[in-house]
Amino acid sequence: MAFDNHYARLPERFYVSLLPTPVKAPRLIRYNEALADELDLNFDAQDRDRLAAIFSGNQLPEGAEPLAMAYAGHQFGNFVPQLGDGRALLLGEVVDRNGKRRDIQLKGAGPTPFSRNGDGRAALGPVLREYIVSEAMAALGIPATRALVAVASGEPVIRETVLPGAVFTRVAASHIRVGTFQFFAARGDEDGVRQLADHVIARHYLQLEQTENRILALFDAIAERQAFLVARWLSVGFIHGVMNTDNMTVSGETIDFGPCAFLDEYDPRKVFSSIDRQGRYAYANQPAIAQWNLARLAECLLPLFEGGEEQAVEDANAALKTFGETFQRHWLANFRAKLGVEGEGEDDLALVNDFLSLMQQGGADFTLTFRALSKLAGGADVQGLVGLFSHPAGLSDWITRWRGRLGRDHEPAEKQKAMEAVNPAIIARNHRIEEAIAAAIYDDFSLFHRLVDALANPYEENADHADLALPPRPEERVMRTFCGT
Repeated sequence: MAFDNHYARLPERFYVSLLPTPVKAPRLIRYNEALADELDLNFDAQDRDRLAAIFSGNQLPEGAEPLAMAYAGHQFGNFVPQLGDGRALLLGEVVDRNGKRRDIQLKGAGPTPFSRNGDGRAALGPVLREYIVSEAMAALGIPATRALVAVASGEPVIRETVLPGAVFTRVAASHIRVGTFQFFAARGDEDGVRQLADHVIARHYLQLEQTENRILALFDAIAERQAFLVARWLSVGFIHGVMNTDNMTVSGETIDFGPCAFLDEYDPRKVFSSIDRQGRYAYANQPAIAQWNLARLAECLLPLFEGGEEQAVEDANAALKTFGETFQRHWLANFRAKLGVEGEGEDDLALVNDFLSLMQQGGADFTLTFRALSKLAGGADVQGLVGLFSHPAGLSDWITRWRGRLGRDHEPAEKQKAMEAVNPAIIARNHRIEEAIAAAIYDDFSLFHRLVDALANPYEENADHADLALPPRPEERVMRTFCGT
């Protein structure tokens, strides 16, 4: 592992340098060898004790410069001027085999000056959830932070009850958030905002280096990535659950998998997070929240836009409007692909929305329904789709419209293949995640490993994993998910 730590070269007010707090008896749960190879790490995967020691924070790899990053954020709409890494430490940055710079961060590595009276530790359950879901998202082709290592700490953590502790190693394009900009803007530190913007351009948007009005161009680029990302979330039924500004990266990666979940039956108002009592971050609200978060970023960057205050406000508003249009374009393109339709038909939006409405009325499972539609395009019996709807009224008429939009000029087998490439056969079902966590509490990690392995190929049907693809029975439903802290 060769670290090259650019963030540690920024001024001291950007972070606090400190060492991880050692844990009592670290034990390796899982090491992501494929990701380690991608990162060009040279650890011996068989040396489990050394891996556990390094990725629990008990030993530091050569070149690591651990630091806790400073940031602020709006949490459920309320601004908190200082948050920061309260239980995470950035070990440093590596350049992977593709020449991309990646952060390696420990979560649960002990208290920091940003811990706000917390213990800085992580419970086993949230660590396993983040490992499962972040790797599932990456396998679905959705930009996301990655899971490198999960380690049991050998120490308890106290939440509502006493739970086993763990340490998670997260890999990200970077950990810079909208809230990182807010930290400096809230303090009137315009130079800090500018230095951070320059760093983000050098790290993620180098093509903008010589662009006129480069900070506005940076905002446009961040907004474009967020539009793409949230559209992809909705295309697989993903609900982030806590879209605070400190949980939105400027790189365009999904980050922080605390109370997240995937839809079972389709419901645009669906909320899983136990702390989202007003439905702020419901499935269908996510595009509007992304736009709201971007407006907060724009407020931070306005002083750096060219042309004076009035022009800066006009440019920011225009960019925010463009975000809505860009999101809609990405969203419709995703759902056209899910329906298997090609080109741009003037009635496509209605075709998509009408199908989603039928799914909602019929209590149809989001993932299984689109997978069944793929098979119908390939010539399967219509009952495979209809049987997923408790109230299929109107579905037959919609299928007729859909077939008309598909046209006759396609090979059914090829159409099914194309649709199945965007409609997963398996997702990280909430009840399965909770089952894996419940077993792991008693030191049985077999279902955790089985889930991670199954989710690595979400677009392929595998008879060995058929049970993991099924939605929950009524008694298996998980109605609430919880934040990792």
